[in-house]
Amino acid sequence: MSWVCPNCDRELLKENQTHYCARVSVDSLFKGKSEELVLVFDKLLAEVTDWKDVIVSTTPHCIVFVHRKTFLVIRPMQKVLDIKFYSLTAQNSHPIINSTLYAGKYANNIRIKTTDELTPQVFKLIYQSYVLL
Repeated sequence: MSWVCPNCDRELLKENQTHYCARVSVDSLFKGKSEELVLVFDKLLAEVTDWKDVIVSTTPHCIVFVHRKTFLVIRPMQKVLDIKFYSLTAQNSHPIINSTLYAGKYANNIRIKTTDELTPQVFKLIYQSYVLL
């Protein structure tokens, strides 16, 4: 069961959970970004929100996806989406650009510019983060 902060309307896992309390719209994060980046995000959003018990919220710089814990963070940058997800082991193969040990798990980053780069492999990596956490 989730809880909605009365101040920022952000959906959280539990009542009075610590969070960045500010009203931020997804549209504001994509202001000035290309239509292709919006399409990439929409495709990711459509897939991931179909998974059970996923909560999506925004902060001033990113979109956070939670299933028990944060399993995916999408940060719209000028020309790419920086996508962070987690794994038990370091991920060093393409399309991973960075894999850093963080709190007993690895935080992995990929950068996506077009919908063509959203391969089944990318969705598999994100899904593995979803079931991990």
